[in-house]
Amino acid sequence: MDLLMPSTGLLFWMTIVFLCVLAILWKWGFPAITKMVRDRQDYINGSLKKAHEANEKLANIQKEGESILQEAREKQAAVLKEAAATRDAIVAKAADEAKEKGTELINDAKAEIEQEKQQAIREIRAQVAELSVKIAEKIVREKLSSDDKQMELIDKLLDEVSVNGQSEK
Repeated sequence: MDLLMPSTGLLFWMTIVFLCVLAILWKWGFPAITKMVRDRQDYINGSLKKAHEANEKLANIQKEGESILQEAREKQAAVLKEAAATRDAIVAKAADEAKEKGTELINDAKAEIEQEKQQAIREIRAQVAELSVKIAEKIVREKLSSDDKQMELIDKLLDEVSVNGQSEK
């Protein structure tokens, strides 16, 4: 039974040793352990707080990025719309200028054609008149080769002139 029942001396010394160890632990061990636990808890809380702040910053950065991206899209759409309007204006202006230039060229060509036509008509008339005079000269020479024919023609012309002169009065 000695094994199950310790002696009082042993029990006394075990109690004293237990109280000494407890006092030492209470004085230096537990404060160090609790300090380490608090430091660890503070470190974990600080890390969680920093992680939360980082998540908030990331969310804010994402929101800013989305707003910047949306603003960039709006600016891009405005620039494209402005470019399209400018392009349309330039195309319309070029079409108007081309139409005006075409009309001007057509009018110039028509005027030049008309001038050339009038010049050709004048030249043809001059040639026809010259040919007519030459033909008339040849015909008159043949008809007036004799003196009788010349006198007959003169009388005839004088008669026509006198008849025309009387009819005009």
